Amino acid sequence: MNVLACELDGPLIIEPKVFGDQRGFFLESWSRPRYRAAGIALDFVQDNFSFSRRGTLRGMHAQNPHPQGKLVSVWQGEVWDVVVDLRRNSPTFGRWFGLTLSAENKRQFWVPPGFAHGFVVTSETALFHYKVTDAYAPQDEIAFRFDDPAVGIRWPVSDPILSTRDTQAPLLRDVPSARLF
Repeated sequence: MNVLACELDGPLIIEPKVFGDQRGFFLESWSRPRYRAAGIALDFVQDNFSFSRRGTLRGMHAQNPHPQGKLVSVWQGEVWDVVVDLRRNSPTFGRWFGLTLSAENKRQFWVPPGFAHGFVVTSETALFHYKVTDAYAPQDEIAFRFDDPAVGIRWPVSDPILSTRDTQAPLLRDVPSARLF
């Protein structure tokens, strides 16, 4: 597998080795020894899937305390995937990084604890997979607006489909600092 750093310290882009022939392909989506050697030392406790249609935007979300690291990938379709650094003492606090994840490119994205995560579906539909390092804890959830002008994420959609929670999320500056990392 090929592991690439991004411009924020912590998240990793993982390109699994794909073995393909006339039958299709095979890839290893998780191997504790290989991923630990790549710098992902946390254990995963749960796998989640979401299925969404074009224009659905899920994010920006994190949890603290009980933060989740996430290894995310797309098994069908395509998404624009984004992280934002929520570590108050980080030199990149409030900065974002985005990339395309798709069934075609087979990339995975490691989102470590301390980062908010979100994505928007850019294909007709998408099946999105999350491996997480801690269970979902709704009382620990942090959310902020996907279109927060201070963060400035450049989403590839102009009128996304949002949940009520994401529509009502505060700006990042209005999230109590004690809730951040």
